[in-house]
Amino acid sequence: MSPTETKAIRLLIVDDHEITRIGLRTLLESCPQFEVIGEAASVAESMEAATRLTPDLILLDVRLADGSGIEVCRRLQRLNLDTKVLMLTSFADDDLVFDAISAGADGYLLKEIHRDKLVQAIQDVAAGKSILDPGVTRRVMSRVCNPDLLAVRNKIDLLSAQERRVVALVAEGKTNKEIGREMGLSDKTVKNYLSNAMEKLNLTRRSQAAAFFITQTHQSGTTPVS
Repeated sequence: MSPTETKAIRLLIVDDHEITRIGLRTLLESCPQFEVIGEAASVAESMEAATRLTPDLILLDVRLADGSGIEVCRRLQRLNLDTKVLMLTSFADDDLVFDAISAGADGYLLKEIHRDKLVQAIQDVAAGKSILDPGVTRRVMSRVCNPDLLAVRNKIDLLSAQERRVVALVAEGKTNKEIGREMGLSDKTVKNYLSNAMEKLNLTRRSQAAAFFITQTHQSGTTPVS
């Protein structure tokens, strides 16, 4: 490889529809900056391929044959693989978006995205940026502007230092057990801190912690949101 050449971004395509995988492979293999190194259709196949092939980036659908792409994200986070995850899906459901971000996804795009924008998004995520589809961004930012969430932001001072830390780690997609290991606390203590924080913030689900995280750190409403 000459000094002017750059290393191709190694991609793993994960989708439970064969036609979709063929279409993505055909598209991406036409781009010299990409190398498609594998495909998978399920959670089990994707985890096996990810650990064996160690791709630079995984294009991951939310709905898979045996489960959820969000679960794949969580497992990859636990393995600490140096792999980026870009969700590419037909679903713009608010909870799915927040759950994906909470689980550690680096981007969330809808499948109707234009070819050139998909190519650019893959390059951006591989380079370390975070990407949200413009349509998804509008939905996220509508929540940011929601008076209930604005009120949540004003309640941050009600949390103790430990409660803030627990909520931040929940927003990173960590389980109570993982948070406990990181903070040197028991699972029960973590659960208590989280319950207290959720009560103070008037939140009821872990996915809402991801929404809270976004309102705190991504308030510009721009894409990419890094």
